[in-house]
Parts: sequence; structure tokens; C-alpha cells
Amino acid sequence: MMDETTPTTTPTATQAKSDETLYDQAKDALSDAGEAISDAVDGVVDAAKKNPVAAAAIAAGTAAAVAGAAFGISKLLDKDDDGK
Repeated sequence: MMDETTPTTTPTATQAKSDETLYDQAKDALSDAGEAISDAVDGVVDAAKKNPVAAAAIAAGTAAAVAGAAFGISKLLDKDDDGK
């Protein structure tokens, strides 16, 4: 009678190299993204320093929009709960 067990496999050199290459690509992509985000944040900070009133108005408008959206969603969810 034959013993039916799942054979264990070990990664080949090609698979290991492929995994390493994917890791390096992901690492490079994250590094590039981090640099882009840093540059964008620096630009926003510089613009806010040059135009503090406009920056405050934008921040207030954004906060109002987020609060309005949250309020609207909560009302929609309450309406769904009442219907049950």
C-alpha cells in the first residue's frame, strides 16, 4: 500500500530570485511614493505659510464638508434602521 502524503517542496533558485526582485521593486516603489508625498507636503506647507488666511479658509471648508458628509451618512443609516 502506498502512503499518500503531500510532497514538500522547497523554493528553487529562480523562485527565490523572483521573490527578491519583487521585494526590490516594491521597496523602490514605496521609496518613490514617500519622496513624492514629502514633496507634496512641503509644497502645501509653503503655500500655507505664504497665504495663511486662504489656508485657514480651505481647512474650514474641508472640515465643514467632512462634517456634512458624516451627518448625511448618519441620517441615511438612521433611516435604514427605522425601516426594519
